[in-house]
Amino acid sequence: MSVHLSLDQALRELEAAMKAADLWRMPAPEASAFESQQPFCVDTMSLPQWLRFVFIARLDALVDASGPLPAKCEVAPAMAAYLQKEKVRASDQLLVVQAVERVDKLVTEN
Repeated sequence: MSVHLSLDQALRELEAAMKAADLWRMPAPEASAFESQQPFCVDTMSLPQWLRFVFIARLDALVDASGPLPAKCEVAPAMAAYLQKEKVRASDQLLVVQAVERVDKLVTEN
């Protein structure tokens, strides 16, 4: 299986995990929020917003174009910290973090 196909599958699993943890349904950020210069747009979006509207969207575009993947991806530690801080149910934390770890691994190792 190609890395792009594997990544597409991992992104769909991340989406499903976020939906199961009730982290998917949210309003889209204002257009100006995308202009943030901070990592994960922390000054303009929540981390789940960034995952949905920036991270997943950009990786989906790379998958669709069979484009080159970033050299490094380390989103899982930030997501784990966010979910713990927000006191998300432990089983949902595990589900979401494992899904993000899979995406991180696929991107970084290819």
